Amino acid sequence: MKTTIILTMVLTLILSGISLYAVEETKVDAKALFEKKCIQCHNLDTARTKRKTAAEWKSVVMRMKNVNRCPITDEEAEVITEYLTKNYGK
Repeated sequence: MKTTIILTMVLTLILSGISLYAVEETKVDAKALFEKKCIQCHNLDTARTKRKTAAEWKSVVMRMKNVNRCPITDEEAEVITEYLTKNYGK
């Protein structure tokens, strides 16, 4: 019984470590993504000199994606919006 409990705890710790490692590996560098995608059409100072709310940044990024056809995914748009809000928010 004691061995089973210990084995269960060890396996839980191992699996937790693997899942934490997987999350860390897929973490996106938001600044690099912003710079890579947005410089295709803009001087980056255009965004860096603005101060907008989260809703305003989301509106801008989604307009770039959906209307202007910026080649970004929905997930990338979310990351860029969060980056802009954190660094250039009101």
